[in-house]
Amino acid sequence: MSQQYSEDAIRTLDWKEHIRKRPGMYIGKLGDGSYPDDGIYVLLKEVMDNSIDEYMMGFGKKIDVTVQEGEVTIRDYGRGIPLGKVIDVASKMNTGAKYDSKVFKKSVGLNGVGIKAVNALSIEFSVTAFREGECKKVDFSQGNITREYDVVPTEEENGTFVTFKPDPLIFEKFTYRDEYIEHLLKNYTYLNAGLAINFNGKVFKSKHGLLDLLHDNMTSPGIYPLIHLSTDDLEVAFTHSNQYGEEYYTFVNGQHTTQGGTHQIAFREALVKTIREFYNKNFDVSDIRTGVIAAVSIKIEEPVFESQTKTKLGSKDMGAEGPSVRNYVVDFVKKELDNFLHRNTEIAEQLMKKILESEKERKAISGIQKLARERAKKVSLHNKKLRDCRVHYSTNKEDAPNSSIFITEGDSASGSITKARNVNTQAVFSLKGKPLNSYGLTRKVVYENEEFNLLQAALNIEDGLETLRYNHVIIATDADVDGMHIRLLLITFFLQFFPELVKNGHLYILQTPLFRVRNKKKTVYCYSDEEKQAAMKKLGANPEITRFKGLGEISPDEFKHFIGKDIRLESVRMKKEDSVKELLTFYMGKNTPNRQEFIIENLVIEEDPA
Repeated sequence: MSQQYSEDAIRTLDWKEHIRKRPGMYIGKLGDGSYPDDGIYVLLKEVMDNSIDEYMMGFGKKIDVTVQEGEVTIRDYGRGIPLGKVIDVASKMNTGAKYDSKVFKKSVGLNGVGIKAVNALSIEFSVTAFREGECKKVDFSQGNITREYDVVPTEEENGTFVTFKPDPLIFEKFTYRDEYIEHLLKNYTYLNAGLAINFNGKVFKSKHGLLDLLHDNMTSPGIYPLIHLSTDDLEVAFTHSNQYGEEYYTFVNGQHTTQGGTHQIAFREALVKTIREFYNKNFDVSDIRTGVIAAVSIKIEEPVFESQTKTKLGSKDMGAEGPSVRNYVVDFVKKELDNFLHRNTEIAEQLMKKILESEKERKAISGIQKLARERAKKVSLHNKKLRDCRVHYSTNKEDAPNSSIFITEGDSASGSITKARNVNTQAVFSLKGKPLNSYGLTRKVVYENEEFNLLQAALNIEDGLETLRYNHVIIATDADVDGMHIRLLLITFFLQFFPELVKNGHLYILQTPLFRVRNKKKTVYCYSDEEKQAAMKKLGANPEITRFKGLGEISPDEFKHFIGKDIRLESVRMKKEDSVKELLTFYMGKNTPNRQEFIIENLVIEEDPA
C-alpha cells in the first residue's frame, strides 16, 4: 500500500531540529577531530569568526581561547552583544548585526547562522555579554534555554564570553587536537597583524601578516626575497622555490579558503599575464607557476561562498557597484607587480632564470610526458590497479570531504580493503610491490615509471590540487619492515613531486590493529601493546589473542571496522622546521647510522602474543 501524501505528511522543522537533523549543511562533515576540517573545529571557528569580526572593526586587541576535555571557551574584548539581544543572537535564525554593512562592512559570518549552529549542536552552550559595566548571561543545551540570568553590574571589560561542549549524541567520540587548533588560530593572527590570541597559555601574534605566514610555512627556501604587494582590500605575498607544484594560502575576510575560488584563480591568471608582458615573452603557463608559493588575502562586502563552511569563494563583486573580484585582483597584480619588477631588477633576473630552468626541464620530458598521458588514459578505462569510488573531492558534492583512496601493496591487502570499503567514498589503488626510490630524481621519473604515472593519473594532480579527486590519500601498508619501507618510498614520492598534497593535509597513514583480544562475549581490537594489556585485563581469564602480522590476514568482515567511522589515521604533516630536502636526505639518502637508528626505533616491533 502506498504512503498517503497529504497535508499531514508535511512538517516544518524548527531551527534547532533542522540543524541537528542536517548538521552537514551547516558545518560540513562531522568527524571525530582526526582531520582539520572536522565539524568540531568548524564549531570553534564559527565562534572565533564573530570575535575576529569585532577586531576587524577596531574593537579588542586580544582573544583568549581554552580547550580542555572537549570544552571550548572563547573570550573577546570587543563591544559585547547588546544585552537585550543575547538570546536572539544565539538562538534566532537570520538575526545579527552583519546584515547592516555599516556596522560590519567586510566580515565572514554574514548569514546569521554560525553561532546558532554551535548552540544547536552543543550539549552545553553559554554566552555572556559584557557591555558598559553590565553583563547578561544565558545557558543553553541543544539550542534550548536552560537558564537565563538577570542583567547585573560587572567590572569586566567589554566583550563576549562563549563556552560550548559539542553534543556527544552528534559527535560520538571526538578529541580536539592542539596542532589543528594552533594552525587555525595562527592564520587569524597572520591576517590581523597586531591581534594577540592566547590559546591554553600560548600566545600567537604576527607583526608582518602574510609575510610571517609564508616564512612559517615554507619548507623550501625562496629563490628570491618575498614579493609583498598590498592595498586596503587586497594583500599578496609570493616567491618561487625549487619544489614542484604550486602552493597557495588564500583568505577572504580572514576566512581560510582551503579550496581556493575566484580570488585564487584570478591571482594565478594575473601572475602569468604580468610576467609575460613584463618580459615580453609568451612563456608556458606551467613554467611561470611551477614552484610558486603564494598567500592572497582579500576583503569583500558580503562574500558569496560555495558552502556554509566557507572553504571556497564563488564569483562576486567587491561591493556596491564595485568591480568583479577577478577584475580587481588581475588589475591590482598587473599594476603593482609590474612596478615592483621594474624597480627590483635583481629579483626580476632571478625570476626569469627560474622560469627558463622550468622551461628547460619541461621540454626535456615533453616527449615521454605525451606517451605517458596516452598510456594512463588507455589504462584508466580498464585500470586494474584502481578500484574507484563514486564521490570525488573535486566535484564538491556533500560527501566529497569523505572521499578517500587507499594505496595498498599486494593482492591480499587490496582484496580485503576492496571488499570491506564504502564504494561511494573509498577507492583502492594497488601497488605491485615496492615502488621506486624517487629521491634525487627529476619529474621525468613520474612519467617514465608506469606505477607513478598511473598513481598521478588516479589522483588527477598532474596540473595541481584543484583537480585532486580524493580528500584523503591514505597509505595502507603492513606494520613490518617492508611495510615501513614502502611507506617511506611513497612519502618520498609525494614530498619530491607533490609537496602541496602533504602541506595541505591530504596525506595519511592507515593505522590497523596489531592484536585482536576476545572471549565468547566480546572482541577488542588493539593498536598497541598497552591497549592489548588493558583488553586482557578487561576480558578476564585466558582470552584468545591473535596477532595480525599483515593486512592480508585481516578478513574483509573485520576490515570494515577499521576503515569505517572508527578509522584511525595518522596525518603526515610538515612544519616549518621540516625542510623537504633535509627530510628526504635523512629518510632516503645514504644509509647512515642515524637513519638506521631512527627507522628501527620507529618500527612496530614484532612481538609474540603473551
